[in-house]
Amino acid sequence: MYSPAEDSYLLSGVIAKIIPEMLRKNSELKFLEIGCGSGILLETAYEAGVKRKNIFGCDVDSESVSHCKSLGFRCVNSDMFKSIKGKFDLIVFNPPYLPEEKLDKGIDTSSGKKGDKAAISFLRNFGKHLNQKGKALFLLSSLTSMERINKWLPRFSWREAVRKKLFFEEIYVLEFSSKTSR
Repeated sequence: MYSPAEDSYLLSGVIAKIIPEMLRKNSELKFLEIGCGSGILLETAYEAGVKRKNIFGCDVDSESVSHCKSLGFRCVNSDMFKSIKGKFDLIVFNPPYLPEEKLDKGIDTSSGKKGDKAAISFLRNFGKHLNQKGKALFLLSSLTSMERINKWLPRFSWREAVRKKLFFEEIYVLEFSSKTSR
């Protein structure tokens, strides 16, 4: 199970900021977290005002799924969107983003040789599950290869919501909007 770190807290801050604004337009906001890990982002959504019945999470790690269920959230075991049905108003993902190395092959931290495997899968699929006028928040790192990711970005309306410099990398959150996606 992925323990919260700087990336989780950065994404949590963005979620806490945009949910109240989204709730003013839609009090029944439906929230999905891909890769819910410890449940910190599910808790952030709840604390920001999303109704518990409208918060949903998934993870490939059954320990994470059990843990999030014990916190009272609806959660299923799923590799990305494979077991997800329906559409959501806000989809968030803090993917594993480190390039796979001999010392780091954890499914919660590394994502293929260039660190972009989970990112590409998310970009391929999130639009199918996003309600009209919905948003998706997606965290990336300067350590992740952007070569293939950059080929996907022109298909969407997006902006950089926040960036933070850490000792050895920069992490940043991209905000996607479905209303003008291509």
